[in-house]
Amino acid sequence: MSTTLPADTHTHTALCHHAEGRPLDYARTAKARGLQEICITDHVPAPGGYDASSRMDADEFPHYLDWVGEAVNAFPGFVKLGIEADYHPGCEDYLPAFLEKTPFELVMGSVHFIGDWGFDNPATLPRWEKADISAVWDDYLALVKKLVDMKCFDALSHFDLPKKFGHRLPEAIMLNKVRPVLDLIAASGMAMELNTGGLRKPVKEIYPSLSILTLMRERNIPILFGSDAHAPNEVGCDFERAVALAKQAGYTSYVRFSKRKAISESLP
Repeated sequence: MSTTLPADTHTHTALCHHAEGRPLDYARTAKARGLQEICITDHVPAPGGYDASSRMDADEFPHYLDWVGEAVNAFPGFVKLGIEADYHPGCEDYLPAFLEKTPFELVMGSVHFIGDWGFDNPATLPRWEKADISAVWDDYLALVKKLVDMKCFDALSHFDLPKKFGHRLPEAIMLNKVRPVLDLIAASGMAMELNTGGLRKPVKEIYPSLSILTLMRERNIPILFGSDAHAPNEVGCDFERAVALAKQAGYTSYVRFSKRKAISESLP
């Protein structure tokens, strides 16, 4: 099958304890669906017990490298080794050194916690009932700014993740909050992800929204595509819709990564 869809740059494995399958399974699906390539980006191990139930342990990381290597050997030039690395206070003490030790093709940056609250975890959903939605967004975006300031990441994952369960702000207020953050991202040279996983969540919307994506285009922020697949059958899921959304926002190109350098491609 000829390539018709962009690279999928955000996929997981059974090692993160909340997904299934090995990279080889994901790669086979990507190849069958005509994707340009696939990057495996499971959650980075973290010391101190940070979010331990949702990521591999440090002693599992060699298995991760072996698993990705198996897929690379089966599909040379098609499978890339990546990682999704959380920003959280304290990661500055270990993350830069960890990322430098391994020849990742792509490092995706993300924020999943505000303090001790895994705000996108369904198990903590009751905390939203008492939350000040505007304050949550402020706290989240402040952490995103710190992520960008670290200069350790190539791209930002699921930018408007706090909307996952439908907790939105009026659009004008939301856009006012995100503009200065997008300015910072644009100045950093980072790319941002169109993540189709949101279509499979209660919000039923790609991350980020069209209005945010349009602001990104105005700032010439590069985009890449991710399914956030947690099972092989989710690889490349809804990429046609994501490509259409990118075009609606005015994009004509996207990027993929090789040796942590962005490579521009025309949208299909």
